[in-house]
Amino acid sequence: MTETYDAIIIGAGHNGLVCSFYLAKKGLKVLLLEALPQVGGAAVTDEFLPGFRNSAASYTVSLLQPKVIRDLDLARHGLRVVLRKTDNFLPGENGDYLLSGRGGLTRSEIVRHHAEDGPAYDRYMAELETVVPLLRKWILKAPPEAGSGLAGLPTMLGLGRDLAGLSTDQIRTVHDYVTRSAGDILDRHFKGDLAKALFGFDGVVGNFASPYTPGTAYVLLHHLFGEAAGVPGAWGHAIGGMGAITRAMAQAAREAGVDIILGAPAEEIIVDKGRAVGVVANGKAWRAPQIIAGLNPRLLFDKLVPKGAVPDATYDHMTRWSCESATFRMNVALSELPRFTAKPEAGDHLTGGIIIAPSLAYMDRAHDDAKRDGWSKQPIVEMLIPSTLDPSLAPPGKHVASLFCQHFRYELPKPLHWDKLRDKVADHVIATVDRQAPGFAKSIIGRQIHSPLDLERRFGLVGGDIFHGKMGLDQLFSARPMIGAADYRMPLPGLYLCGSGAHPGGGVTGAPGHNAAQAVLADRKPWRRRA
Repeated sequence: MTETYDAIIIGAGHNGLVCSFYLAKKGLKVLLLEALPQVGGAAVTDEFLPGFRNSAASYTVSLLQPKVIRDLDLARHGLRVVLRKTDNFLPGENGDYLLSGRGGLTRSEIVRHHAEDGPAYDRYMAELETVVPLLRKWILKAPPEAGSGLAGLPTMLGLGRDLAGLSTDQIRTVHDYVTRSAGDILDRHFKGDLAKALFGFDGVVGNFASPYTPGTAYVLLHHLFGEAAGVPGAWGHAIGGMGAITRAMAQAAREAGVDIILGAPAEEIIVDKGRAVGVVANGKAWRAPQIIAGLNPRLLFDKLVPKGAVPDATYDHMTRWSCESATFRMNVALSELPRFTAKPEAGDHLTGGIIIAPSLAYMDRAHDDAKRDGWSKQPIVEMLIPSTLDPSLAPPGKHVASLFCQHFRYELPKPLHWDKLRDKVADHVIATVDRQAPGFAKSIIGRQIHSPLDLERRFGLVGGDIFHGKMGLDQLFSARPMIGAADYRMPLPGLYLCGSGAHPGGGVTGAPGHNAAQAVLADRKPWRRRA
């Protein structure tokens, strides 16, 4: 017999878990289907070498919404987040370095390199204080929906009210950050290469773009709206790795009454009389009046929605959804901490994000290399050593490090293929770090590698895209994933999107899951429009 539920969610990544919790707390009978043998999607912790554990894909905490943390009571379910002691450490090309962190450290370090960059930093932070709070207001809201008529009027008025409180100069600032490149804005403010690199990195991380590509200023902003351990804008580490977040979410969901079935890959969405009414997984059918997917939109419409169930124009848009973050992800087990030439002693700088990309020009060249050759001669690398904050991840005296690397394309020039190139590129990344920290390569006693192809195979990240779709100007806000379908209701009645392919986009935020749940609940009210 076919089992029936009030709602079925496809994918137990963090957004699927969040969505399931909110629905179950409102009394819905919810089923969560997950293809993998564990919950978490890309927010999981692996033991990749006996005694060595680390986050497998996503790797650091800031963007997870405080409301989600509170509502799911994640601390009670075991989540503990600790702050980095230093936010970032950037080794330079000339043996110097730049640190960033709380208590005025960022400004004093910037001034140490260029005195005139102190006032520039103040002006830059003042601009961010205009733009970031506006962005935060819309993280947990659906964006204005084009063509929604009177039903969309409250959302449009809300956006208008937020903008009406800004001066003309402030509106110009908002426009600049939404449309321009990170490089343009940072060149306008700063003299120092390391200062520009510190902020510019956020414009290209997880984003296959040069820092001079229009729209990268928005991607920079996207990485600034969060907090960690209650400190706005800070970055932290989840004790036990990113899997600790999704394990806590799963406990909250199960406590609320959600049924979670693992090892159940969805095969097809059942459509009856023009409406999504169920899911087939492992050859079994489950029925529900509302189906919610935490998948990449391209994967959803190309693999699960039956052909002909949506108009051709919708199908074409979704299956051409642009996916490319050009990300190569590694974990390494270390016999000892690295010693950087620029700052060889052990210290708080090793708890931060260690960014090997000393200038915007370096980042631009890395992008050009990848456009031409498929991967960068001098890649952008962010290394974290979470065992400096969480000794449970490695045996005593040993460490684990995450290496998050740009730019490595999913599609390589023929005849190159990731299955044959994976280890060569891993060696190349390690050599890049070793040039800054001699002896690093010799300290590695094991490694875990995820090429862009591996990220797709293991986590369903189409094209290896960690954000479920590029965060370009054509795929943001009311156009994410499609104009006319930005309110989490897909162009197939009864089908919703709760993954990072929906507003506000990628990162471990929980926001799409939260927002999609509100859309589902609203549509269950008899006086509201049903999708």
